Formats: sequence, structure tokens, C-alpha cells
Amino acid sequence: MRSSASYCSSAKTLTPEFRYAACNAIGQMATDFAPTFQKKFHDKVISALLQTMEDQTNPRVQAHAAAALINFTEDCPKALLIPYLDNLVQHLHVIMVAKLQELIQKGTKLVLEQVVTSIASVADTAEEKFVPYYDLFMPSLKHIVENAVQKELRLLRGKTIECISLIGLAVGKEKFMPDASAVMQLLLKTQTDFNDLEDDDPQISYMISAWARMCKILGKEFQQYLPVVMGPLMKTASIKPEVALLDTQDMENMCEDDGWEFVNLGDQQSFGIKTAGLEEKATACQMLVCYAKELKEGFVEYTEQVVKLMVPLLKFYFHDDILYLEPFFYPPTRVRVAAAESMPLLLECARVRGPEYLTQMWHFMCDALIKAIGTEPDSDVLSEIMHSFAKCIELMGDGCLNNEHFEELGGILKGKLEEHFKNQELRQAKRQDEDYDEQVEETLQDEDENDVYILTKVSDILHSVFSSYKEKVLPWFEQLLQLIVNLICPHRPWADRQWGLCIFDDVVEHCSPSSFKYAEYFLRPMLQSLCDSSPEVRQAAAYGVGVMAQFGGENYRPFCTEALPLLVGVIQAADSKAKENVNATENCISAVGKVMKYRPECASVSEILPHWLSWLPLNEDKEEAVHTFNFLCDLIESNNPIVLGPDNTNLPKIFSIIADGVVNESIKREDGCSKRLANVIRQVQVSGGLWTQCVSTLNETQQKAIQDLLNTA
Repeated sequence: MRSSASYCSSAKTLTPEFRYAACNAIGQMATDFAPTFQKKFHDKVISALLQTMEDQTNPRVQAHAAAALINFTEDCPKALLIPYLDNLVQHLHVIMVAKLQELIQKGTKLVLEQVVTSIASVADTAEEKFVPYYDLFMPSLKHIVENAVQKELRLLRGKTIECISLIGLAVGKEKFMPDASAVMQLLLKTQTDFNDLEDDDPQISYMISAWARMCKILGKEFQQYLPVVMGPLMKTASIKPEVALLDTQDMENMCEDDGWEFVNLGDQQSFGIKTAGLEEKATACQMLVCYAKELKEGFVEYTEQVVKLMVPLLKFYFHDDILYLEPFFYPPTRVRVAAAESMPLLLECARVRGPEYLTQMWHFMCDALIKAIGTEPDSDVLSEIMHSFAKCIELMGDGCLNNEHFEELGGILKGKLEEHFKNQELRQAKRQDEDYDEQVEETLQDEDENDVYILTKVSDILHSVFSSYKEKVLPWFEQLLQLIVNLICPHRPWADRQWGLCIFDDVVEHCSPSSFKYAEYFLRPMLQSLCDSSPEVRQAAAYGVGVMAQFGGENYRPFCTEALPLLVGVIQAADSKAKENVNATENCISAVGKVMKYRPECASVSEILPHWLSWLPLNEDKEEAVHTFNFLCDLIESNNPIVLGPDNTNLPKIFSIIADGVVNESIKREDGCSKRLANVIRQVQVSGGLWTQCVSTLNETQQKAIQDLLNTA
């Protein structure tokens, strides 16, 4: 690495070709080994690239140094980049001004294109830290967009549009607003000419992405521009690729037609696709997702046409018989992911039209989503489809699936679970092969991670079904029961046990007291898992004990009693607050609180309460933190003598717990308990000496947190 950086900047001793190659190597390593590469070599790389970018005599090397800087900054942690920001910005500004003059005088644009993208990349990483430099660049960038109208400057103009929108997103609405109107007019002028642009015009994809960023910046104010934006966006998202199955001779004849790419299928046959417009189609679909997400009900006028476009795109393959070609042509997977992502967002947008309209839209997408779960060949796309389907069920609630849906869904989920076990067996068999080595193991571990991720999505779908249908769905669930029981067997990998327990947690939480009829399958494994070596398994088991206490009913009472000493043992372990253990520990603390709150007869509350108070607050698991703070409010509001202490001596400790909760964002304004906690503080505030005593024990950050809570709750 030291060699590449030094070669890159050695203008006097090395040929331009050598330095060009060094820049190329740095750019490639910055992408392939991010962010480790950036962390180790930031000091050498940034200075070398900036020095190389100053070499006015070799524009090709200059441009490639700028390209390498883009690669480096894209994946550079913000904290690493900030110390170099002033130097970076000053260099980039000097080079941009010089190259802009060069463009005006000589028409050369190669370096300027890369410098503009470098500025965008730096701003994107620096975010709000770029605010002081905003006025340095924006006038020149707007000048380029206004004046670079010639055909040969289309790429420069597109990249500049991208740069302006990324800077706007980085610095935020307040700083960008004075220029927002002028920028929007520039974009609108380009948009007006959109129909005249050729399909492969590079400005199209930059424009589409820029509109989406402007939507994020302006929020609801962007709605007024939708009539102008949506027509061209829908046109681009609707592009249908030309595909062909050709013999070798036909392929050779077509090779001269730009935009065709081919994959050899053997037997003198090739599959060809005209890729012009495909990237733009994928980007346009992603931007439709962005509009639905950002504008919500403000997007409702377009939901019908968008859902009619997106639902068929769940099956956007080039050719039904050759799905394995997908890795060679990436855009289709992006299109299908965007189609899946859009479904729950479009339902949210449509809510404002009332239940009948919402139900019609759901009926239009439901069958297609279920079928896509059964047929999608790409695991990344499949996980997104499953996640979106689960979100849709949560949104639509009880009654959204008919008997046919349940039958098809049950068969698909059963197939996914059976495939999960079969794949594990195949991987174990491969580990016994004579060809087995570290490289094979790496591949097997990647496959295992993919399988586990799909298992998490099975869990997501079951969670949404249980939370919507409650105990009514248990007879349907029984077809999957034995497979879920297999997941929590002691010999299974920890991830299987974790997600198997999570599924039974949902059964207890949403289907109790009826859930107890399955207790023989999961109670013993759940209690034993409280002491598991895997923190993920412990966390799932602890959460299960908490919902047993809260929702399970009388039948679970003996098991809550049995679980308590196991929970306390986990909490009091020497390494319980270690980074890898803290989430499991916090779930145990929350579970102890739930047992005391909902099943006090199962615990020696007076004995446990002082310990429980000493374990607060929860800082990592925000959802469980809300439960613990609500219980703490119950205890304080009831003047519990153990919690308050003799003569309120525990109040300074309680103030500290509340303050730390605010600092760590475990208490949020929207949570009901924030008002309750603020009221506790106000009651102490009027008591004079006690208030002074409580506040004096807090550090400056904690005191500010208490004041913030009083001001906002």
C-alpha cells in the first residue's frame, strides 16, 4: 500500500502510465477492503491523491486520482474524514475552478467530471460538517447546470445535478432552502425537456435520483412537483428490455449494435439483452419507493398506477427458463427488491382513502406476494419480499388472508423450513469431502448465513400472522409445529435455537392462554436456554419468560417462579455487561421486572426490588427499556417504600436513572412514560431542599437531560 501511494504522487520520477496504474490500484483497494483500508491508510492515501490531482500536465492521471478519491471517500468513516475536510475542500475547489476555466476556454471536461463527483462524495460522507463549505461550491455548480447544455456535456451536467442534490441532502433543509427554489427551477427546466432525451442519455438516471433527494430534503413541500416528475419517472420505470435467444452467427451480427450484452449458454446458443435503460429502470423503481416512503398520504394520487406497475415487477426476470443468468445482469434484482419494498409503503399511502380502497389494493398485491415468496430464486430478493409481506399483514390485520392464502402460505413456509434443514445436512456432508478446505468452509458459511437470514424472515411472517390473528391461527400453525420444535433441539446451531424460541415467544405473547397446550414442546428448552452459552439464545429465552409473565396466564405461574433465579444468575454474572452479552442481560432485567409487575406472587418482590433498581437503566434494548421505565413509574406513583427508600433517600439514584435514560435515548418524547417521569421530577422540583439534593448528584450532561425532559414532556 505504501508503494501505491508513493507511486501515485511521484510526478517527477515515474511515468504517467505508472501513476495512472497506482491510482487505479488505490481506488480498487479502497472499494474491495473498505473500511479497513481507509482506517489503516487514510493519512497516506488522501495526501497522495490530492497531490496527484494537482498535476495539470497529465489530465488522465488527474482524473484517475479524483476517481480513486471518490472510491476512498464513499466508504470512509465520517470521523476519519473530518480532520482532512478543510484541506480536501480547498484542493477540490482550486481544481474545480481551474478545470471550469479550462472547459470554457478549451472544451476539456474529463477531470471536471471526476472532481464534481469527488465533491459530491466528500459532502455525502461529511454530512452536516460540509455546511461551512456550501457557499464555496454552490454558485459554480449551478453555473455548470445552467450552461452545460451541449450534447457532449450531458454526463458533466448529470454529475453536477447529482452533486448539488447530494450537497443539499448533506447540509440539510435550513442551509439549502435559499437555493432550493433556483435549483428546483433548473431541474424543472431539464424535466420539461425530458421527453426529448434519448433513452441512453446519462442525465436521466442522475435526474431521477436528484428528484428523490430533493424529496427527502423538502419533505411534504415536494408534493407540488409530483405532477411534473411522475410522468417521466413512470415512463422510465416501465421500460421493457429487449431480450433474445440467439445462435452464434446471429449474435456476431448483433454485436455491432451498441447496448447488447450476451451470455454463452453452450450448444452454440447465447442469451442477449439490450441493457440500455435497464439501470435507469431500476433507479426509477427505487425512486418510486422513496416518494411513497417520504410523502405518505401526499403520494396517494399515484398509488393506483404505481401498484399496477410494481406488482408485475415482482416477477421481473429476463427469461423464465434461465433465471440463473441474473448475476450477470444486476438491475432485475434491484427492480424486484424495489417492487417488494413498495408494497407496504403503498398501503400506508392508501390508508387515507379509506378501508375499501385499501382492501382493494391489498387484494391486488396479496396473491403476487405469496407466489413470489414461493418462486423467487435470489435469497437477497426473497428476504425483502418476505419482510414486505410481513409488514403488509401487520398493516392490514385480522381478516387480510383467506383460506386459500393460508393454505398456500403454510405450504411455502413448510417448504422453506424443510429446505433449511436439508441445506444444513448437505453442508455437513461437504465438510466430510476430500476436497474440503478453508475456501470451501468460507463458501459454506456464506450459504449458512443466507439460510439463517431467510429463517429470520419466516419468523417475521409468523410474528405478523400471530399478532394479527391471535389464537385463531393456531390450528393452521400446527402444520409447522414439529419443524419449529426441531429448531430448538439442543444439538441445533445457536441461530436455529434463537429463532425457534422467538417463534414460540410470539405464540405465548399473542396466543395466550391457548398457547399453553404447546408448552410441552418449548417450556423446558426455553428455561434451559436462559443459561445457554450463546447470548442470542439467552436473549430469546429471557424475552419468552417476560411474555409468559405478562400474557401467559395462570398455567405459566410455576415456570415464572422457576425462571427467576436463572434470570438473576445471568444478570449477576461477571461478564453480563460485556458488549456481546448486554442485550441478553437487559432482556433478563426486563423479564424480572415483568414477573414482579404481572406475577408478584411468583417473586419475593421486597427482596428483589433493590437489586432490580441497581440494574437500571437499560441502554441498549430500547423496547425493553420502555417496559422497565413504566414499571418504575408504577412503583414511584404508588409511593413504594422500597423504591423511594427511607425519607426518599433513593430519589437521587432515581434521578440518575431517568437522566441516563434520556441521554441514551431510552426515554423518548413519544413514549407515554416520558410524561410520567417528568411529572415525578416536577413533584420533587417543588420540594426545595430535596430537589437541590437530587440535582447536585448529577453531572452536567445528566442535569441537561433532566431539563430537556421537563421542557419536552
